[in-house]
Amino acid sequence: MTTGVAIARGVLILMRMVVFGLTLGITLISFQAYRKRPSDRLQSAFVGFAFISMGVAISSVITQLSAGETGAIVRVFFQMAETIPFIIGFAMLYVSLYR
Repeated sequence: MTTGVAIARGVLILMRMVVFGLTLGITLISFQAYRKRPSDRLQSAFVGFAFISMGVAISSVITQLSAGETGAIVRVFFQMAETIPFIIGFAMLYVSLYR
């Protein structure tokens, strides 16, 4: 049973690395598009993708930090902290689409 849990955790870490790599790739592509044709829309999209990438990274780190025995209030604080970059990122993408 312990080996199965270790394998599952390894696969989960690998999957999170793939998600983070994909978000960094999208961020890089949006930055290159902004550099090629500077506009407010592309700038907002780049900033949005950057915050979403940050949210993915923070989410992975916070999951590891809160895996131990922590109080309920600490877990709620961690979850709030990981949600903020996603809120900002998606708000910026919303702005970029409706400018």
